Amino acid sequence: MPELPEVETSVQAIQKFRNQHIESIKIFNPNLRWKVNRKPFQKLHGKKVKNITRRAKYILLNVDEFQILIHLGMTGTLRIDKKNSKFYKKHDHIEFIFEDEKIIFNDPRRFGSMHFIRDPKNHFLLKNLGPEPLSSEFNGMYLFNKTKKSKSPIKNALMNQKNVVGIGNIYANEILFNSKIRPTRKCKTLTKKENIRIAESTKIILKQAIEAGGTTLQDFYQPDGNKGYFKIDLSVYDRGNKNCLSCKKEEITRIVQAQRATFFCKKCQV
Repeated sequence: MPELPEVETSVQAIQKFRNQHIESIKIFNPNLRWKVNRKPFQKLHGKKVKNITRRAKYILLNVDEFQILIHLGMTGTLRIDKKNSKFYKKHDHIEFIFEDEKIIFNDPRRFGSMHFIRDPKNHFLLKNLGPEPLSSEFNGMYLFNKTKKSKSPIKNALMNQKNVVGIGNIYANEILFNSKIRPTRKCKTLTKKENIRIAESTKIILKQAIEAGGTTLQDFYQPDGNKGYFKIDLSVYDRGNKNCLSCKKEEITRIVQAQRATFFCKKCQV
């Protein structure tokens, strides 16, 4: 599933459509996680896209007083093509057509979604979200106070969108390896200093991933068609039974937590 860096990369790639007018919206297949209601999208024909932003793993196209909320789900991608291109890719669901180009939403597994909304702060997908991990609001003391009584493993806490948004399985593994914290540690056992390390590592890892264009595993591509390249810099994820890149001796251990693969070094992470 695309995580914050992949979504941020997509947002940056479609910034060229800011201040452009939507000529039309074509909905070929409305059957996503929630069925797309065609009717309200007609109100956006001829409207100007004021800005394009991200909240957590969601993309927001702000169009006059309305917003288009896009969630890429597990396999969703945005693609940019020429306005008059007749190229159709299987699982293309929706096209946003502008003066010269168009944005195409493709989603093979249909776990993504698209919503016409008026009040982002109170939308059911957004209203209970935690702070952005790259914001000043998210720091070691915040994380400590938020989780200090929790019996949950720290990896699960990082992936809980009510605590902090945008961190999925890949980056939770990388963050904890960078901060030298074992992912199975219960939150209540972590010191203030350890929480500070985790928060600092979070910002480091996510910034590196954004700069590198996101992580390519199976399904993520940037809107311009290029793959994300952060995979070459992954330090622990998907490296089970390979030597740790830090200590060079211990093999990376793979376990399953909450039905997700977890990777860590028994020597480096405590």
